[in-house]
Amino acid sequence: MKTARYFEEQVLRKRPYLKKEWCELILQNPLKREVQKDSRIRFWGIVPEMRTHVLRVVTLEDGQTIHNAFFDRNFGKGDL
Repeated sequence: MKTARYFEEQVLRKRPYLKKEWCELILQNPLKREVQKDSRIRFWGIVPEMRTHVLRVVTLEDGQTIHNAFFDRNFGKGDL
C-alpha cells in the first residue's frame, strides 16, 4: 500500500484511531467511487469493526496512493 507524505505525517497524527488496513480494505472493495475535479479519487466503504461508520479514503490520481482518510458523517443511503 502506497501512502502520501501528508497521510503519514498529518492524517495519522490527527486521527490515531485510523488503521491502514481499513484504508486498504476500502480501496479493494468500495461501496462507491468518485473522481474529484482535481483528479483525486474518493472511495467510500464500511469497516467491519465500525459497522455504523462509513470511511472515506482519498487517493492521488493513480487510485492507489492514499492521501486522506476520515469517517464521513455526511454519507447517506442516497449516496449509493
